[in-house]
Amino acid sequence: MTQPTTSETAMPDELPARDNTGDAESWPALASGSRVVVLTGAGMSAESGIATFREPLAGLWATFRPEDLATRDGWRRDPAQVWAWYAERKSLIRQAQPHAGHQALVALESQFDVTVVTQNVDDLHEIAGSSRVLHLHGQIFDTRCFACDRPGPFEAIDAPAPMRCRRCGGWLRPDVVWFGEALPHLVWLQAEAAVAQADLVLVVGTSGTVQPAAGLAWPAVERGCRALEVNPSPWLGERSDGRVTSVAECAGTALPRLAAALLGHGGLS
Repeated sequence: MTQPTTSETAMPDELPARDNTGDAESWPALASGSRVVVLTGAGMSAESGIATFREPLAGLWATFRPEDLATRDGWRRDPAQVWAWYAERKSLIRQAQPHAGHQALVALESQFDVTVVTQNVDDLHEIAGSSRVLHLHGQIFDTRCFACDRPGPFEAIDAPAPMRCRRCGGWLRPDVVWFGEALPHLVWLQAEAAVAQADLVLVVGTSGTVQPAAGLAWPAVERGCRALEVNPSPWLGERSDGRVTSVAECAGTALPRLAAALLGHGGLS
């Protein structure tokens, strides 16, 4: 089976039109059961102050493009340069804190079986306290060998320059998915399995342009699972039977209200 790879692309033409509906009173009736899957994208972390890949680079990196740095070819050209760029990104991420939306997802765990599937490489969901987080695009605070793919030691994370793999001598790179690379196979299978069993799917802060993550929710919707999108610029819209509701708000304001509605209702109905 071919592993999915990351790409920037629009969704197929047959997907539903944009819609900005949805209110707190309707949320408790969005799903049945207790399995909740939350798909989060860059917008979730952006509310904590972490810049997205679509924002222009600043400072010393203003003349570079992420598409030139976050690639295997970029690493082959200059590992030290790519490492330095990720070091700056890690420094900025460490200054960020989870917002109310992150905390709301943690609160849902008191009554529901919650799985967070994120495209973000930061650890804000874990810092907030989410117990089950699947990272589709890897984690920036881990390393792995560019040659043999083995995980690197903890001390390599903040080394001033890339270290060598103790097993094969290759360079240790950030353990993130670069443009054109395959997603972690096991993590992808776990994400698909979680969505396949979900009673409620929340799609939060994602533009729907990064494949294959953008398509994860659709099999659940097509089998009748309720789905809700939280995004200041909604793109999912509603299917004809009203199974997808779009809420044109930031996660930090919408998700606490959603959690209060679901928890106050005593369960999903």
